[in-house]
Amino acid sequence: MLSISGNKFVFNGKPIRILSGALHYFRIVPEYWRDCLLKLKACGLNTVETYVPWNLHEPKEGQFNFEGIADIEQFIHLAGELGLHVIIRPSPYICAEWEFGGLPAWLLKEDNMRLRCAHRPYLDKVDAYYDVLLAKLVPLLCTNGGPIIAMQIENEYGSYGNDKNYLMYVKQAMIGRGIDVLLFTSDGYTDSNLQGGTLLPDVLATTNFGSRPDEAFGKLLDYQPSKPLVCMEFWNGWFDHWGKKHHVRESEDVVQVLDRMLQMGASVNFYMFHGGTNFGFYNGANDLGKYEPTVTSYDYDVLLSESGDITDKYIAIREVISKYTEVEAIELPLPLPKKHYGEVRLTEQARLFDSLALLTNPIHSVCPEPMERLGQNYGFILYTTSVQGPLSQTKLAIQEVRDRALVYLDGVFQGVIERNTHDVTPNILDHDIVLDIPPGGAILSILVENQGRINYGYNMKDPKGITEGVRLGLQFLYNWTIHTLPLHDLAALKYNDVQATSPITPTFYRGVFLIDEAGDTFLKLDGWIKGVAFINGFNLGRYWDIGPQKTLYIPAPLLREGENELVLFELHGMKNPVVLLQDYAELE
Repeated sequence: MLSISGNKFVFNGKPIRILSGALHYFRIVPEYWRDCLLKLKACGLNTVETYVPWNLHEPKEGQFNFEGIADIEQFIHLAGELGLHVIIRPSPYICAEWEFGGLPAWLLKEDNMRLRCAHRPYLDKVDAYYDVLLAKLVPLLCTNGGPIIAMQIENEYGSYGNDKNYLMYVKQAMIGRGIDVLLFTSDGYTDSNLQGGTLLPDVLATTNFGSRPDEAFGKLLDYQPSKPLVCMEFWNGWFDHWGKKHHVRESEDVVQVLDRMLQMGASVNFYMFHGGTNFGFYNGANDLGKYEPTVTSYDYDVLLSESGDITDKYIAIREVISKYTEVEAIELPLPLPKKHYGEVRLTEQARLFDSLALLTNPIHSVCPEPMERLGQNYGFILYTTSVQGPLSQTKLAIQEVRDRALVYLDGVFQGVIERNTHDVTPNILDHDIVLDIPPGGAILSILVENQGRINYGYNMKDPKGITEGVRLGLQFLYNWTIHTLPLHDLAALKYNDVQATSPITPTFYRGVFLIDEAGDTFLKLDGWIKGVAFINGFNLGRYWDIGPQKTLYIPAPLLREGENELVLFELHGMKNPVVLLQDYAELE
């Protein structure tokens, strides 16, 4: 087993330096796990690290999922077969730019729920999850002959809170269920982070940073002077938000920081080694004063690209590692083939408002309730009500819109209300929606998109949809019909031929294409504005013309020889119902 002797790690009686890379099994199709793990080992790393997202494994309370991309046991077995150690971070919260930091959305169904603290209702939910999850991990511990050498108690807790009773509870919850490997915490290297997030001196503290290793480790040594130095997250790249430029970090900078850490005798975990993809609706968001959703790609500009290709950064880092340890000569897997399939024409359409009965059942409610109270986790939610008239130049206000609302009056598009810019005061601003209601009244419809729950910081309690109410002027509107639209199954949709001219209304567009051989490809959506893409029923994720992501990655295992189905749920319309399947990614 892994233990600590002074400022060194010892594994089975021999000194070891942990050289690790983060691979998130839930961001990589299972068919590619082996390819990524082999490339990790060939880079000179001896360990793979992964988070465990609670919301993936318990999508509905009491209903668990450990199949397909959620088969964590198979991922760990595979790493062990390849001779890799495994670090597991199964804390209830993971951050990871993942939806709600990995917490399940159904926690927010209870208004009084308190997160990440010793609040008994929250702890009860954690216990029920750990009863199932940890039972699967115990046989895989190194103390039982498996590859897992260490586990994390909580994740960067010092940047959120200081409830040591909570940290102790999670620790004991793990130990009480048979977790007897090395436990640790990981935090930023400020005083407040290390004071709030650690269980010193009994539990190993590790720290996370991307630069200034002397400063970071110096601060860690102030709190933990006689244990191994560990950078649990070496940020050798970074993630992207919609509407911002793609983050790039030069290899030379990464190499210099890594070389210094290895000179200091530190153990290092690359965050990330391979980023992967936020498939479906699993991207997170940040809000430290402004709401910013994360893009579908989790490329992260690291050692492997989003599609698993070796980068210049990989080569440069392997050279540095080879100065400090012997890099095993492993024949690298061949690059995964990329295919240019050309244009695909989407020839059929189904308008959302004509298809509601095929997708969902109406819910009648006095007030416009948020998603979570209606048992919905992700996707869209539609609110509809009748408004009396006449009313002239009256401002529409939503309290609060989470996160982006499309407004229709009698089916005619009126505009968008967004979380960051919406002013709920009665004063009319340039970006507000002002309505004229005719004498006979009108039907008001509001389609709200959940763009990803906040995954980090003090605003994490982030219910979606309309959280309080809708006003015209100062008057609240009541008596709503609500349609939940998680879009997890589109099989019931009925399509018609695409019309040359269509009103601006949310529409599903469908096309088919034939291939002789499956290969990785990238969906380019020039002329499309915003929406969600599905390939053969699998939710690839969101697209948005504001960038920086210009293509969606389609791994070959999602395709099939012969006929393939592509469906786009487009919110705003497009110039031409054609897309391109090309053989390279585009991030700007």
